[in-house]
Amino acid sequence: MLLCMYLLHIDRVVFVCVCVCVCVCVCVFDVFSGILSALGNLLSQILEARKKAKSGALVSEIDTTGAARYAIYGLFITGPVSHYFYQLMEVWMPTTDPYCIIKRLLLDRLFFAPGFLLLFYFVMTILEGKGWGDFEKKMRGSYWTALKMNWKVWTPFQFVNINFVPVQFRVLFANMIALFWYAYLASVRK
Repeated sequence: MLLCMYLLHIDRVVFVCVCVCVCVCVCVFDVFSGILSALGNLLSQILEARKKAKSGALVSEIDTTGAARYAIYGLFITGPVSHYFYQLMEVWMPTTDPYCIIKRLLLDRLFFAPGFLLLFYFVMTILEGKGWGDFEKKMRGSYWTALKMNWKVWTPFQFVNINFVPVQFRVLFANMIALFWYAYLASVRK
């Protein structure tokens, strides 16, 4: 009896340790998402400044608040939302499903990508302190262009990511590509 109670206690300790490790990993990937999002914004600003300098135009200083907005978005939206989306995808479309490769890609490209891009535009508008009119203007002006570019750029990477990268590393893999994607989004939203 005492041995059974001891083993139950060890199981709980192991369970708690595993939960803490998972939470720490998720938080680390969220922080990494924030950092890479900010770096993508800074990269966009640097490239834009170089372009202006070559043409002889006045170069403005680095907008640190813009980088901070991207960091906030990456930390609180990109990291957690992507993590849970990939986890749910594993449940909804297990690898035992014969068409899981195609289904996962279609789910990601036709549902997640448009919704996530819409969320990006909405949250950035709020973080910029702008209103509904500005959100509509940005959506009309660049959403469709950005979504088409998303499909062109992200589809091959996401095919590999959601089908061949272990689930615990998918956010990390996507974040590496997102560095350049956020640089693109920062420039297209201006």
